Amino acid sequence: MPGHEPGQHSAQQSTQPLEDRVDNRSQRPSSDAFKAFMASQWSPADQTLPPLDAVAEHAARRRRAISDRFPGERLVIPAGPPKVRSNDTNYRFRPHSAFAHLTGLGVDHEPDAVLVLEPVEEGKGDGGGHHSATLYFRPLAGRDTEQFYANAHTGEFWVGRRPTLTELNARLGLATAHLEELELALTKGVGAPEIGGISVRLVRKVDENLDALIDTARFNTAQNPENLDLSELDALDDQLKEALSELRLIKDEWELEQLQSAVDATAEGFEAIVRAIPRAVTHRRGERVIETAFYAKAREEGNDLGYDTIAAGGNNATTLHWTTNNGPIREGELLLVDAGVEAESLYTADVTRTVPITGRFSEVQRRVYQAVLDAADAAFAAAKPGAKFRSVHTAAMEVLATRLEEWGLLTVSAAEALTIEGQQHRRWMPHGTSHHLGLDVHDCAQARAELYLDGELTPGMVFTIEPGLYFKSEDLAVPEEYRGIGVRIEDDIVMTAGGPVNLSAALPRTPDEVEAWMGRLLEG
Repeated sequence: MPGHEPGQHSAQQSTQPLEDRVDNRSQRPSSDAFKAFMASQWSPADQTLPPLDAVAEHAARRRRAISDRFPGERLVIPAGPPKVRSNDTNYRFRPHSAFAHLTGLGVDHEPDAVLVLEPVEEGKGDGGGHHSATLYFRPLAGRDTEQFYANAHTGEFWVGRRPTLTELNARLGLATAHLEELELALTKGVGAPEIGGISVRLVRKVDENLDALIDTARFNTAQNPENLDLSELDALDDQLKEALSELRLIKDEWELEQLQSAVDATAEGFEAIVRAIPRAVTHRRGERVIETAFYAKAREEGNDLGYDTIAAGGNNATTLHWTTNNGPIREGELLLVDAGVEAESLYTADVTRTVPITGRFSEVQRRVYQAVLDAADAAFAAAKPGAKFRSVHTAAMEVLATRLEEWGLLTVSAAEALTIEGQQHRRWMPHGTSHHLGLDVHDCAQARAELYLDGELTPGMVFTIEPGLYFKSEDLAVPEEYRGIGVRIEDDIVMTAGGPVNLSAALPRTPDEVEAWMGRLLEG
């Protein structure tokens, strides 16, 4: 039988399923002798139960708040599945923020976990609420199972020890069950409430398998499946996501501690950045030197980065979301770094500082920097309990528009630019001045506008203040001396009954403070 020429397909197809072929590299033994030996001579697992986590009481209050919003309905909040990066390797797992908020779990759990709030008689649920909460979870395969060494996803031999169902129950004060029981728990009794069924609300677009499972259950139990409008049910699901987002607008004491910890680690990261500047100047991709200096601190002190770091030298600082970070760091230019450490609890900081690469601002750099600082200070002064959230942005814009007018850059007066019909000043400050901060760097993103932009600043809210000015090198609307200068100053603010408090105040803000700070770090 003649051989196949290169590129010619064989008529004989492999009988090995495609999804199994990623394991072809492993060459794992399968002999009975190997299995018997692998199952023997392991020390017993530690049976000591951990104490209750400090977050458990806070998470229980959050679940109670959501229970009060949706009595009589089954609520499903998934952590989400792992995401494949390359064939059989995954990205580092991070759960959906709503799941982390309601369970108190940070990094110490597996993907695919699901929190279910099952409706019970009103007032008879957990903490006097209307639901009984259960965390469905796949514990890792222990030493008494073949999966211990044979399963690269759940075997302790491969991925290390993780909490058992009993341990998570002890840590969180939350009922736990094996993930194998989830499908029945989600689909039992599903149906229209008017015929005695249970309405289900799901945080959608987190786990596609759960989306499909709930949609199928709704279809199978509908009185008239052909008339079922899934978009109406999706709208109910969106209301759950909205409520979960709005629940995070006010941070509790534990959350504020986590955020302060993340900010403190971020401040250390900025010190590492300044110390890395001399090496960055000599490297063809100096921005990467800056980026990795901060990343090292984020991994040492926290879980990870809260978002991709912006390390922008010179004109790159005028690109608002510059994360390529492959440019040089040149003396005489400015360096803008927007970065945040994510704590083990998954709460993140979000801080920006703009520094002179030589350690000294030029006259025009200092002029632009001072204008941005004055705008930030005006925004801070406007941030009072009871003030509208949008008033923070308005205060910053008034300062920047006035400075642009004074410098002769505006083609109209500042007063005209600030009108709705004007807005010419936004050419150089196109983004918002503030956003909420928490588990997500842009936290509470699904909250209604009347509670966000038009909401009142309330004790417990955490938000950024981050005005900027960005004069691109190709911008012919400004004199040459301004071109290539981008400045942003961003701090993390918590609102208290006595007014705003700057969580990131440990980092210098004024031009003189920045220069003195850099001098100490570079000399040391």
